[in-house]
Amino acid sequence: MSYDEYLKNITKRSELKKLVDKDPYRLSYHLMAPTGWLNDPNGLCQFKGVHHIYFQYTPFSATWGMKMCGHYTTKDFIHYNEELPFIFPDNRYDKDGVYSGSAFIKNDEIHYFYTGNVKYNDSEYNYISDGREQNTIQLVSKDGYHYDAKKIIFTNDDYPKDCSKHVRDPKVVEKNGNYYMVLGARTLEDKGCVLLYKSTDLATWQYHMRIDSDMDYGYMWECPDLFDMDGETFLLVCPQGMAQDGYKYQNIYQCGYFKCDLDIENKSCTCGPFIELDYGFDIYASQTYQDEKGRRILLSWMGIPDADYDNDCTVENGWQHALTLPKQLTVKEGKLYQQTLEELKELRTNTIKTQCQNETLEIAKASEIFIEGCMDEISIVIHNEISLTYHKQLFTLNLEKVGHGRNQRYIEIPKIENIRLFIDNSSLEIFINNGEFVLTSRFYGKENSSILARGYETMTIYSLKGYMINEYDYTCV
Repeated sequence: MSYDEYLKNITKRSELKKLVDKDPYRLSYHLMAPTGWLNDPNGLCQFKGVHHIYFQYTPFSATWGMKMCGHYTTKDFIHYNEELPFIFPDNRYDKDGVYSGSAFIKNDEIHYFYTGNVKYNDSEYNYISDGREQNTIQLVSKDGYHYDAKKIIFTNDDYPKDCSKHVRDPKVVEKNGNYYMVLGARTLEDKGCVLLYKSTDLATWQYHMRIDSDMDYGYMWECPDLFDMDGETFLLVCPQGMAQDGYKYQNIYQCGYFKCDLDIENKSCTCGPFIELDYGFDIYASQTYQDEKGRRILLSWMGIPDADYDNDCTVENGWQHALTLPKQLTVKEGKLYQQTLEELKELRTNTIKTQCQNETLEIAKASEIFIEGCMDEISIVIHNEISLTYHKQLFTLNLEKVGHGRNQRYIEIPKIENIRLFIDNSSLEIFINNGEFVLTSRFYGKENSSILARGYETMTIYSLKGYMINEYDYTCV
């Protein structure tokens, strides 16, 4: 779909938006597609004071379809501008979808890299070892809103011969004066790995090495993100095909990271154990970037492919999925911690502080709740439908009543010191022990907004206002 074809459908989009805006499950302080479908965050960066948040976007359908690149901007994470879609599938090399990618800033320009998807339909294919192209494409922008041309960096012929046709999701990092691109990959033997390519100029790339593991971490590693923090190297990936191991790896696909011993110049890398980034039902495709304050900021898709639970409540109203809250990553004892950005405190309005443990308290549908002084036994009931418990060092999230197929998720935690909850109409984000453990999930309840909690010393409840989003004015195009 080209830019001109998109504009021809603006009337259809306007009609769909009327339906979307009436949905009571619409979130107030999370980014969603204006209409239709949203998935992976892409191209995250801050350029000349403006944070650019791009995402995979199907504007005219709330289910899986042709992907383009949607776009929001913000300077403060409270006020947002909806921008025109940024990249359209208008090229022979991306004609079946603009798939995930990233942004890299150098010499006052933003270099974007993404996967152009092409699927053949002239015969029967398995679309793993044949039948598709995963083309790595580059474009350069001087402002984050416009670009001149698309350049093909890699086609299938440029990937290692033992790889399947599933090679995608480029992310670029600079190390020791060179540039390295990581790509998620699936080998012909169904082993997940990450391919590394090297460049001295961001234009010409050569295969350098791969990162994998002797452990069985699935058949495909999607959405890789390689970065250094506090002198340590981390590789974020989304492995597909991992078997559940006790309370580990409870989702169909996982989202997490390896701490790596990487000697990139000598082409050596040893991955530590895979650590889940989030233990909730709706989390995937996490991507980070470093802002102008030096913070490592994380955004994720509040959704997951191929799950056996649904979002039918929003699909029938013309939209599906959202992005998580933006979070700052920190490192403690070699582990990544996640905490919401300081800017989000500006969303707080009314505040209630209580020690009452035997009374159901009314709360706003958009709330932040901080529970501290946690005891060995904890019980929290939200909206009379969602249950959080901690018993014998096992934390349980139970969404059976409102999950549309979401049931329980469990985490073994030796001790809980505090819990922070972000509730937003139909989403729940849980931060335990200052972000050591995180659970992100959607839910679809009909009860009044309330909380009943036991097993703590102090609970602080904040009502939250929503993001201020300036919608794009399509009358000007």
